[in-house]
This record gives sequence, C-alpha cells and structure tokens, in this order.
Amino acid sequence: MSETSRDVSALFASGRLVAIPRRTARREQLLNHLAETLFEPGRDYSEREVNDAIATVHDDTAALRRYLVDAGLLARSPDGTVYRRVTAP
Repeated sequence: MSETSRDVSALFASGRLVAIPRRTARREQLLNHLAETLFEPGRDYSEREVNDAIATVHDDTAALRRYLVDAGLLARSPDGTVYRRVTAP
C-alpha cells in the first residue's frame, strides 16, 4: 500500500468517506484516490454512472463530481453528458 493510500484511508470508516476534507492538499489526495479507484482510464461514463460510483463512498455525489472535474481528474464533454478519467500524458 502506498503512503498516499494509507493517508487517505484515515478519511474512511467502513468503506465510506467520513467527510470531504476542507484543506486543499488533503482534498487533492482524496480526489486522486477516488479517480484512481473508481474510474477506469479510457472509459466513458454517463453522469449517472459517475454518481453511482461516487455514491459507493459518499452521499454528496454532486460535490465530489464537481471537485473531480475542477481538479482536472475527470473531463466532461462539452454537452455535459459524458465523463472520462483524465490520465497524465
């Protein structure tokens, strides 16, 4: 298990995210973890699929989806119907 995975695991209880961190650095760690564990690279997701994946760890799917997009970890199509995990080149 990587150091980041251990650090992020402290944010979870029984597989559920306890709270979305307010500190930017901590939230970035969480978002990277979620992007890597919930979304496959190269696969398109509908908004419902993104929400369903996020709902497995936290009820505030809209906030986490928005944070993932704002952080550049998920890209949204211009019409907003398709999401895709962004990977480093």
